Amino acid sequence: MEAKGYHVAVVGATGAVGQQMLHTLEQRNFPISKLTLLSSERSAGKKVMFRDEEYIVETATPESFEGVQIALFSAGGSVSKQLAPEAVKRGAIVVDNTSAYRMDENVPLVVPEVNEEALKSHKGIIANPNCSTIQMVVALEPIRHQFGLNKVIVSTYQAVSGAGAAAINELKEQAKAILNGDDFTPEILPVKGDEKHYQIAFNAVPQIDKFQDNGYTFEEMKMINETKKIMSMPELHVAATCVRLPVETGHSESVYIEVDAEGVSAQQVKELLKESDGITLQDDPSQQIYPMPANCVGKNDVFVGRIRKDLDRDNGFHMWIVSDNLLKGAAWNSVQIAESLVKLQLV
Repeated sequence: MEAKGYHVAVVGATGAVGQQMLHTLEQRNFPISKLTLLSSERSAGKKVMFRDEEYIVETATPESFEGVQIALFSAGGSVSKQLAPEAVKRGAIVVDNTSAYRMDENVPLVVPEVNEEALKSHKGIIANPNCSTIQMVVALEPIRHQFGLNKVIVSTYQAVSGAGAAAINELKEQAKAILNGDDFTPEILPVKGDEKHYQIAFNAVPQIDKFQDNGYTFEEMKMINETKKIMSMPELHVAATCVRLPVETGHSESVYIEVDAEGVSAQQVKELLKESDGITLQDDPSQQIYPMPANCVGKNDVFVGRIRKDLDRDNGFHMWIVSDNLLKGAAWNSVQIAESLVKLQLV
């Protein structure tokens, strides 16, 4: 990476993902000459530490982006829709962590381990995929590359942090209330803006985001459509069921795939993933070694285990994929994109 620094802006700097972005930029020693921290009016004025320096968070306006070269957005889709084009107009490259631009055909949807080259076609905005999609495509890309891929069926077990700080708080408060025999009223999950709210503590809720007319939720459709776009495989068969669990951080996924190649063994898949970037293989049933969300928090990698052949289909495989949804699922992938922009001399 070049020694020169960049003027970087973080939009949504006080949120869970914004905080992780700052932590990751610091950890990676990303070359920053100037840092601008932005948020909604509500959070403006807050103080944030970065590299032992105190920064005051400012209200994000179009003028905030004067001179900014890289803008990392994580402040909700409406903010991105409103301000990302303004940032681009002023010369910034936007890495957007919301769903606002993911399916826009003029915007590359990027996971660096999978499709870094797509960055070369950006027109100012780059989209960061959905957290549950990111960890899955990181695990599947080496397999697709080596053995081909034609079918993916995924069931997710997603952490409440994906729904924000209020959802984490709700989980903790409900758990306390249930253990103490107290009454409680669910107000956030499964979807704050939906009509009904359900208990998440000691429960599993098979709804993430709102239902669409086809019976799938928006989260499920995100996984289906984004996987096809990232892998440039519109013909890929993908189905998803997304479930919220009472876990604070770390999404888990049970994934069934079918490959094109014949005679592939589970051992070959394990060896391949063991050598792949961004993946940690944890797969030894004899020692009860497999990935779990409690062990992946704070780690950038995608963890894969329970790899086994389907008993009825020779080209079918099952696996278990776990990752920190705030890191690889959001902040780390965004910073990785910024690092790739520097590496490819696109900024």
